[in-house]
Amino acid sequence: MTPVIPGFEYQRVTVADDVDLHVAVGGSGSPIVLLHGFPQTHLMWRHVATELAAEHTVICPDLRGYGASGKPAETDGTVYSKRTMAADVVALAKELGHDRFALAGHDRGALVAIRAGLDHPDAIRHLASLDVLPTLDMWDILHGADAAVAFHLYLMAQPPGLPEQMIGASADAFFGHFLDSWTADPGAMPADVRAEYLRASRDAVPSIVADYRASAGIDVEHDRADRAAGNHLRMPVTVVQQDWGSVLGYDAAGLWRAWAPDLVHGTLAAGHFMAEEAPGDIVDALRALLKR
Repeated sequence: MTPVIPGFEYQRVTVADDVDLHVAVGGSGSPIVLLHGFPQTHLMWRHVATELAAEHTVICPDLRGYGASGKPAETDGTVYSKRTMAADVVALAKELGHDRFALAGHDRGALVAIRAGLDHPDAIRHLASLDVLPTLDMWDILHGADAAVAFHLYLMAQPPGLPEQMIGASADAFFGHFLDSWTADPGAMPADVRAEYLRASRDAVPSIVADYRASAGIDVEHDRADRAAGNHLRMPVTVVQQDWGSVLGYDAAGLWRAWAPDLVHGTLAAGHFMAEEAPGDIVDALRALLKR
């Protein structure tokens, strides 16, 4: 049986031509949308979502190309650009009756959230990012042997064909590597949830690769254009990360502050999957953000 977020209702919402998102909705009150990361689905928010639902309408979609959501073919770089995926999220919220909402994302979902904040500032009240840097900065800080930690970024940046073939030939080993090596507390990811992440990722290799390929191409172009124009995130922003800055030798808070003047930046000792490993800390960070 497929795991679900307890007490949440599930539905499909059309957000673009031939693209429906699979979404779990629960609670009542001011809305917050939670976007999952790689290689996961909306289930990564199960602990955080049920806590926040006590005072908020909580909306947890599978991103375009992931989980049970639509997976359009990568006809060009725009199909899985973060600009397109951000527009999906804004359309989803509007279809559910919310013109303005708070937005939090982890990993890939955080990149979508950042782009939504830049492209749709009137729709996003508050923004939270878990354990990423903005796309342009991410590429800038990866140098030499230290870049080996992000080998998957370079693999999936390659032209269509080879990455899909290589990953598809051993999908469980590939996706399982990240679920295992990025987790500080393996007990935080139960066997049934881990199995669902593997199943969902195995069934979405082309669209997951397309998402990453966009981050090495069109997403960089969009970030460069915003940086050149002096665009930044106008809403209150909270960033929670592992302490990668000290490991790789960069000022994470400084990089973020260039994009988000109204910033609260913090680090956690938890692993990458912090919404599952330290859900109480993430709930506290989000509640504090929503009061700003």
